[in-house]
Amino acid sequence: MRVLITGAFGMIGRKLTTRLLKDGAVAGGKISALHLQDVVAGDAPSVLCSVHASDLAVSGEAEKLAALKPDVVFHLAGIVSGTAEADFDLGYRVNVHGTLALFDALRRAKNSPRVVYTSSIAVFGAPFPAIIPDDFHLTPLTSYGAQKAISEAILADYTRKGIFDGIGIRFPTICVRPGKPNGAASSFFSGIIREPLAGQEAILPVPRDVVHTHASPRSAVNFLIHAAGLDGEVVGPRRNLTMPGVGVTVQEQIDALRAIAGNNVVSLIKDQPDDTIWAIVKNWPTRFDAKRARDLGFMAERNFEDIIRAHIEDELDGRLHH
Repeated sequence: MRVLITGAFGMIGRKLTTRLLKDGAVAGGKISALHLQDVVAGDAPSVLCSVHASDLAVSGEAEKLAALKPDVVFHLAGIVSGTAEADFDLGYRVNVHGTLALFDALRRAKNSPRVVYTSSIAVFGAPFPAIIPDDFHLTPLTSYGAQKAISEAILADYTRKGIFDGIGIRFPTICVRPGKPNGAASSFFSGIIREPLAGQEAILPVPRDVVHTHASPRSAVNFLIHAAGLDGEVVGPRRNLTMPGVGVTVQEQIDALRAIAGNNVVSLIKDQPDDTIWAIVKNWPTRFDAKRARDLGFMAERNFEDIIRAHIEDELDGRLHH
């Protein structure tokens, strides 16, 4: 199996690469080559890997990747939510034009791979029911959500035409993200856990009664790998799936942190309202049914304490360092 990962040197891309190298197989086949693409690419972690530094939206770059004839494509490359809202042109250039360039290059290469596309729950817009069903309409209220919804439609149409076999997976917010905060409007959801566990102050820019759905980076990688091996006939024509996750309030996140790490760690969280972030977050969906995904075998954590424990195990060597 020849595997292509776009956005391979982002957080999820790195973890996916590590997992694929460990497993040595994906979608029922042994991995013979792993092609890692990103705008700013790092070093190849294995002799199986080749590194491709490129911008998918630049003419001819996507064709170079399609010429590798991948059997499985994980399309992770994209601009995150807060950045896409702040820089309209960049968001559309990367998230729509870059995606279309890749999909069109795959069409011209004519090898019909399985394409796993990372979409987002940002494709949904308020007002919402208490629990959002799988057939809830797409009315994104951010540029990022609109860009993801556009790409979902293209993925479904290219799959219908037999150009490739696509699966779109709508990630909940991935939490707890390791490393430094990124440009996502959702970054604080990780920050209020990650920074206090590291002994650092964290800013909470939204009210504590905000409800949101989360899954760990560990679950995100599992989603991707499971999607790569799904039987397209079983999935049917509705190729974009909302992933399961843990729906909690911000206060419940904080309570879970207190239960695991104690009051001194929680005291490092400081409430500091931010109108720009709140304008984005207040239109985001809350809880999801995700029945289709669960029926197809996708699984996530059952509670937020499990998400925190996954972070401690994977990023802190299983130990609290406060």
